[in-house]
Amino acid sequence: MIRALIVDDEPLARRRLTRALARMSDVEIVGEAGNIREAAAAIDAQAPNLLLLDIQMPNGSGFDLLAGLTSPVPAVIFVTAFD
Repeated sequence: MIRALIVDDEPLARRRLTRALARMSDVEIVGEAGNIREAAAAIDAQAPNLLLLDIQMPNGSGFDLLAGLTSPVPAVIFVTAFD
């Protein structure tokens, strides 16, 4: 089972990803986060094995999040409109 965490500052993007993943029986969405701080807390609490991660967010980048993780780093799929 894939345990996915969606990290994006745009609510519409999170909803679209949630709808797309809901069609997959082997994916469980364990949470959503709208910024880096929320994402770090959700990773610690939920232990996802997949991040759907935006790059540019108001309080830091997806790369900042990954660099600051102390727990095992989940697999990452970048989902971004950022150049």
